[in-house]
Amino acid sequence: MSAIPPPSIFGICAAHHAINPVFRNSPFYGHPSADAVLSCSLRVKVETQNPIRAAEGRGADWFFSGQPQRTDPLVTASPGNFGQGLAYAARDKKRPLIIFAPVGVNPAKLEAMRHLGADVRLEGADLYTAKEAARAYADTIGGQLLDDGAHPRVVEGFGTIAREMTEAGVEFDTVLLPLGAGALAIGVGLWLRAEKPNVRVIGLVPETSPAMLLSWQAGKVITAPPAEVPTIADGLAQRAPSAYAFAYLRQTIDDVWSVRDGAILAGMRFCHQHYGLIIEPAGAIGVGAILERPEAFAGQRVATVLCGGNMTPDQIRTYLG
Repeated sequence: MSAIPPPSIFGICAAHHAINPVFRNSPFYGHPSADAVLSCSLRVKVETQNPIRAAEGRGADWFFSGQPQRTDPLVTASPGNFGQGLAYAARDKKRPLIIFAPVGVNPAKLEAMRHLGADVRLEGADLYTAKEAARAYADTIGGQLLDDGAHPRVVEGFGTIAREMTEAGVEFDTVLLPLGAGALAIGVGLWLRAEKPNVRVIGLVPETSPAMLLSWQAGKVITAPPAEVPTIADGLAQRAPSAYAFAYLRQTIDDVWSVRDGAILAGMRFCHQHYGLIIEPAGAIGVGAILERPEAFAGQRVATVLCGGNMTPDQIRTYLG
């Protein structure tokens, strides 16, 4: 970890001015009908109204902004949204991109990554094995490997979300964040630690993908066994955090909670009903957490990031009816 520099507030500020404008200044709002049901004041940061319908474009674009022009392939692993963000940026930079994805990757995300020009290779049953395959391939070709939870510029790109939230002039007591590889939570938490140190920052994982929670509780990186029942929140399915992500996560957030898939599904339906938004499971986990534990947030001012909205038509019909 020592060879990789830490993310910084200065990096977030630089990213705020440099990343592609299509990913910046996303909506941040609440709705009276939602607040009445939740018994708290909720503001949602909507990261689905951009070309990849996900927050990952921020970190991916800032990463590429710091790369020299090169023609060798960039190698990574992704279940979809980060891969789309990289593919979108790589296309503009004319750099080959090879993405290893789990065999059961969301078909809509797979098609989107390939449509943007990425060479997507299906490997293994989950992201953990896809990452191992990506690492082995990068070693074989001597190529550059990118782990989205272990690069400061990816973290800083996500941190621009928090800068926009604090500049909106809206006060909040608690921020609920999807916690997958960790870059989003670290970036948002890093900015809030500096600008709003009294705000409580909670990372959220699916109950059936507890590696981040287990690591948090143990105080060290824990590798979880393959999930017996895969979570519907495919974008948050992790079997082990990177050492880099785990180290900075402990410095930037206050707690990690798990959320049942049933509550995540309820959060998706809530977003559709009250905000008129189609939000994928990973993006709705913050709303799901409030619905699952309403007493923990009653009377509070809460914010969450709706980080993605990529689903197949069948998934939309199944989840949203």
